[in-house]
Amino acid sequence: MDYEISVAQLTEMQKQSVGFILLDVREQWEVATASIAGSVDIPMGELPARAQQLDPDAHTIVMCHHGARSLSVTAWLRREGFDRAQSLAGGIDQWSREVDGNVPRY
Repeated sequence: MDYEISVAQLTEMQKQSVGFILLDVREQWEVATASIAGSVDIPMGELPARAQQLDPDAHTIVMCHHGARSLSVTAWLRREGFDRAQSLAGGIDQWSREVDGNVPRY
């Protein structure tokens, strides 16, 4: 499984009702500024203490602002046994530009 998934791929998964967890690892102020409905919000710094809240067998798509933090978190999750973790390429900024222009860019 690739480390990254595009916003177009995520959109297709949503349309097909494919099961996944959208993990938002941005800070709370960022989530308050812009978010994608249905995401699970766990800031990157809190993830090691809260990883047990996630299902290691689930397809987990990690999202941040532009994709750098989510790549780092995806690598960490995979080392922790989350073999189906992927990073959302371009993050919520890419989502706003390509999928939903109503999501604020910041």
